[in-house]
Amino acid sequence: MELYIEVHIRGDIDELWVRTQDPALHRRWDLRFTEMDHLPRAEDEPQRFRYATRVLPFVTVSGTAVSAGERTRPDGTRTSALRFSSAHPLSLIAEGSGYWRYVPDGDGVRFLTGYDYRPRWGRAGALADRVLFRPLMGWATAWSFDRLRLWLERGVTPERARLNWLTELAVRGLVLAVGCTGLGMDSVIPLFGPLAPALAYLCPLLLAVAMSVALFAAPSARTPAARRCLRTPPTRACAPRLLATLEGP
Repeated sequence: MELYIEVHIRGDIDELWVRTQDPALHRRWDLRFTEMDHLPRAEDEPQRFRYATRVLPFVTVSGTAVSAGERTRPDGTRTSALRFSSAHPLSLIAEGSGYWRYVPDGDGVRFLTGYDYRPRWGRAGALADRVLFRPLMGWATAWSFDRLRLWLERGVTPERARLNWLTELAVRGLVLAVGCTGLGMDSVIPLFGPLAPALAYLCPLLLAVAMSVALFAAPSARTPAARRCLRTPPTRACAPRLLATLEGP
């Protein structure tokens, strides 16, 4: 099943193109990649590059890819196509392909991607992909797209956006931890004497409200969130013809 992610960005299409096509800028906002570098090529060849993802402190999974882009199209849209593969034994992804579309829309750009890949490791790999890895990849792509949106719309750098997300996650976790601990205050409340009946009523209620807010409140406007992205194509999505012209990396 192809993964599809779409976000509307109120920004300039030229700036969006630069921040998605320049490897040094791309790896800043895309959670899926730790490293990304262009490889040498002839002038008339598609661009090849190496990518890598740090999955553990001392474990990095790498691969290679080839891409091509159409920056000028008659309808004003732009397209980038990609084929990628990894020979790393720890990479669940054996090979795959995808595309980006840049569609001018009113005061901004509809930036969308569709991609798919073939997992390795046989049936075990297929099961791990369906249950865990593919949903994780979809979330990471959507989260990264919203991180890019914040960078272009609000000037929130990718590094600051990540810090905002981690801080908010820590605060929510702390509220939940305090709430779960506080729900067992039956032995403490009697120590408050005359106030004990009121506290016995109010404390569980207030803790329940705080925990509900921590679980369900919308993220801050300056914190990236995957939920802000469209995950299902509004119409039937088709890969661009440019993708068919690319050979594997």
